[in-house]
Amino acid sequence: MSAPEAELSADFAASSSSPAPVRALPRLPIAKALMALLIAGLCIVPFGLIFAISLGHKVEGAAWVWGFEGANYQRFFVGAMWPDEVSSMYLQKLGYSLYYAVIASVLAVLTAFPFTWFLTRLSRAAQARWLIFLLSTLSLSEVFVVMGWDILLSNKSGLPMVLRELGITDWAKGNGLFDWARSQGLASPRDFKFKTSVFATVLTMAYLVWPYAVILLYPPLSRIDQSMIEAARTMGATPARVMRTVILPTVRLPLIGAVLLLFVLLLGIYVAVSVFADPAQQTLAISIYDEVRGATLNAPFGAAQSVILLVTAGAFLLMGQLILNRRTT
Repeated sequence: MSAPEAELSADFAASSSSPAPVRALPRLPIAKALMALLIAGLCIVPFGLIFAISLGHKVEGAAWVWGFEGANYQRFFVGAMWPDEVSSMYLQKLGYSLYYAVIASVLAVLTAFPFTWFLTRLSRAAQARWLIFLLSTLSLSEVFVVMGWDILLSNKSGLPMVLRELGITDWAKGNGLFDWARSQGLASPRDFKFKTSVFATVLTMAYLVWPYAVILLYPPLSRIDQSMIEAARTMGATPARVMRTVILPTVRLPLIGAVLLLFVLLLGIYVAVSVFADPAQQTLAISIYDEVRGATLNAPFGAAQSVILLVTAGAFLLMGQLILNRRTT
């Protein structure tokens, strides 16, 4: 073989042994696109549709038609008779929605915190059993839970009967506690009465979200470094002081986040409020249902109330996020 042929064959062998690099195709952000479509389909599009319906108007004796007017929002803030008469009825309903949701969410987190703390002190097997039990309770519908509390708080077969049979009712009458309960709407002239009342409404709402509170608090409490607690106890700190100075500062952000999440969830509670709340103290969720599915069939006004409720929930979430950011800086 001649020298040029040998050189040519060597170049061919080298090129065949090291193939030319293949140009990689640019990767498309398919996951991000799918996520954006999912958010748009589940959140943005329904909200836009509700907002569009809220700009329509009700036709007397018929259904409703599309439009582009803010009369429904004006009715919410100043009433239907404005400017001759100003009414704050729907603002009061929004206030009761916030009132019930705030108290119930705080109550649920306050009661779930010690339970979750002691739960994290158990063995892994015991923790698993409790968590499975709590997750299984979430399968119970709101209607089923409210029916149970309706029986527990019934005047004839529930807690008032138990208090009467145990003599606590007579004892409360002799100590003036019964008169205070009557002033709070928790007693009739003869017995304790928890239906209808703010107490029964808030208690049932807090019970509905209590398993969520435990599940939200379980991860941060289970990740607390035990060496910090042992060091504090070694230095002479009491269990109460350890809780106040070590544990609570560590989980303060998850506590605030849990309250905010439960608050938003409780804004839309319907069955518990319709059963236990006084008709004059019902929430915006009841009013929305009455407008959309009730006798009036005024979907635009119901949609306007829904938009206001959603904006209010978003404003509270934003405020909570600002508080959390300020705490972390």
